[in-house]
Amino acid sequence: SEPVSFVLPPQNYPLYIRSIPTENELKFHYTVHTSLDVVDEKISAMGKALVDQRELYLGLLYPTEDYKVYGYVTNSKVKFVMVVDSSNTALRDNEIRSMFRKLHNSYTDIMCNPFYNPGDRIQSRAFDNMVNSMMMQVC
Repeated sequence: SEPVSFVLPPQNYPLYIRSIPTENELKFHYTVHTSLDVVDEKISAMGKALVDQRELYLGLLYPTEDYKVYGYVTNSKVKFVMVVDSSNTALRDNEIRSMFRKLHNSYTDIMCNPFYNPGDRIQSRAFDNMVNSMMMQVC
């Protein structure tokens, strides 16, 4: 089981990628980019309802034979995508939702850092540590 987390701005280039083990990061680019189409469909389908919510857990975007891809979008249209092993049946929807919330809170901390330039790749040890510990729970 090899969980992967992506953080993508509205323009959809990766601000942050973390994979366990790290060698697998590249192989998930395609999976994540395919899931972004589903994210965009869900966002446009929700339309105005999205504006009224502070956050949006999109749930399971699509399952493949090997992986399940989950999505979450913030009100500023930043997307969080998580890929987990399909064989991990212990993971419940509310656990995934709370993982995304943690991710969102840590991302907000980064945005509040005056030295972070929005749109730059995220290079934060605190964010790394939070993501790594979260992913260790998933493994």
